[in-house]
Amino acid sequence: MTPRGSRQLGGVREWWRAERGSVTAETVLVTPVLVMLLVLLAVVVHRGVDARLRLDDAAHQAARAATLHRATAAATTAARDTAGAVLAQAGVVCREVTTTLSGTLVPAGAVTVRVRCTVDFGQAALLGVPGKRTLESSASEVVDTHRSNPREFGNSEGVAALNPSGGSR
Repeated sequence: MTPRGSRQLGGVREWWRAERGSVTAETVLVTPVLVMLLVLLAVVVHRGVDARLRLDDAAHQAARAATLHRATAAATTAARDTAGAVLAQAGVVCREVTTTLSGTLVPAGAVTVRVRCTVDFGQAALLGVPGKRTLESSASEVVDTHRSNPREFGNSEGVAALNPSGGSR
């Protein structure tokens, strides 16, 4: 007759042998869930980085559009419209877009445009990412000396008498 303790020990051994391969089965079941979470995390990170790059581009284009105007009101409107159009064309969904113009529109002056965009990350709430995030970017451009002068050009190429080639071909 075997003592009761050794019989219990044999039961543990049988149970342990019966559980062989269960770790492999659990790993096979859990791995796809972990991979999906990693992919979702990568998508959220990519979306944030992409929005940031697109916002930098929008600020640059808005600053360039502002330097093409002589009046501050027209430059502000051009910067706002350009930033909104660039972000919409790039597919960045902003809840709110704000542009701020600073600087002077004098020849060789610098204009700085600051663009703020509240990006929606609502799909990533599962990962603990906040539902929205405000991104900000600024860009500066120099006002072109020749575009900012409202004067007429004083060249002589249109005058046939002063042009040695006669002004015609």
